[in-house]
Amino acid sequence: MTTQPRTGVTPSLRPDLARIASWIEPKSRALDLGCGDGALLAYLRDVRQVQGAGVEIDDHHVIECVRRGVQVIQQNLEDGLALFDDKQFETVVLSQTLQSMHRTEHILREMARVSRYGIVSFPNFGYWPHGWSILRGRMPVTGQMPYAWYNTPNIHLCTLRDFEDLARSLNLRILERATFNEDREVRVLPSWRSTLAVYRFAAP
Repeated sequence: MTTQPRTGVTPSLRPDLARIASWIEPKSRALDLGCGDGALLAYLRDVRQVQGAGVEIDDHHVIECVRRGVQVIQQNLEDGLALFDDKQFETVVLSQTLQSMHRTEHILREMARVSRYGIVSFPNFGYWPHGWSILRGRMPVTGQMPYAWYNTPNIHLCTLRDFEDLARSLNLRILERATFNEDREVRVLPSWRSTLAVYRFAAP
């Protein structure tokens, strides 16, 4: 686990990350899987006094985490969370990474094992322009899913209902949901109108 003193700069957050942060109890323990540059963890530390740690594979992102003073472990999430004990954290976050995992059920079970609560976010494949694109014979390319079919890291795309069915099959109790289209929260017809879904669930 690598860390250096914090920079003292409080990061601003995207709306979806701000919602995730609001769901994490102050002064609790949190783990951010695929934590990127550590912006969420730095915010949680500085604003909500959360004891946080991250897991990240990308070298450049790990360096950014260190610069922010965020505790980070460099590891491939496909290897699981064996480094962590049962219920070691109050909350585990997997932000915009679920769709790129090969072992989707495994990572969700591991999140439930090491924490009381889990938070996941993912692109909503049910967004209505995606269906229109497929009707025109093309795989969708949007701001939330900007890759072509041959170079996309997104291997397990799903809709809101798909994820809710999976959560139910794993005995994960969904507590809260928020949906977004770019920087705007979507409250009407979210299954069709949102590009990103964020869920908070309780472990069995």
